[in-house]
Amino acid sequence: TRGRAGAVLAAGFAVIVLGGTLPAPLHRVTSATSVLDETLPQWHFHEVHRRHVDAPPEVTWRAMRDVTANEIRLFGLLTWIRRGGRKGPESAINAPGQQPLLSVALRSGFRLLAEQPPREIVFGTMVTVPPGVRTADITPAEFMAIGGPGYAKAVMNFRIAPDGTGSMIHTETRVFATDDATRRSFGRYWRVIYPGSAIIRREWLRAIDKRATRIKPAP
Repeated sequence: TRGRAGAVLAAGFAVIVLGGTLPAPLHRVTSATSVLDETLPQWHFHEVHRRHVDAPPEVTWRAMRDVTANEIRLFGLLTWIRRGGRKGPESAINAPGQQPLLSVALRSGFRLLAEQPPREIVFGTMVTVPPGVRTADITPAEFMAIGGPGYAKAVMNFRIAPDGTGSMIHTETRVFATDDATRRSFGRYWRVIYPGSAIIRREWLRAIDKRATRIKPAP
């Protein structure tokens, strides 16, 4: 009923507001086991997803690099909601459907931070910067070292490892905020977008799996 729908909507809004006031604890890597750990060893927000792929790491890597936005179920709908229905310029959330999504991301706001084929790729972007600051041309080293108040940087990876007859592919997203005000502000945003973000990442892995199983390994 409308009454119940209104109650659910109000409860959801209250959860978002309450969640935005809760502290986001700082997590730190104690022993680096991946390139991501070396790139961003501390974070306040993160999500992790993994999937078994019935293909060797080299094939899974190729599929990960080539999968398009059109292959990711619900990607168009969820990113349309994320950008409020606006078209806007090409970006990771407004990607041409037939082009490799990772390539689109890396030429429209994300920067490649590290790559070790066919094991791991790490890329990141600044999600919050102080007014008037431009970070479009900073190097990977500058990205990793940047500090001071007013910054929040997001880093994402794909990591592939042999897994019996195939591969296990992991993806993790980490966000680090450089001061409490930025952490609280981003925390409110994160709790709104997280459900859709999680769906996209799971469907991204599913699309990689589907594409990889269609590729014939090199003889």
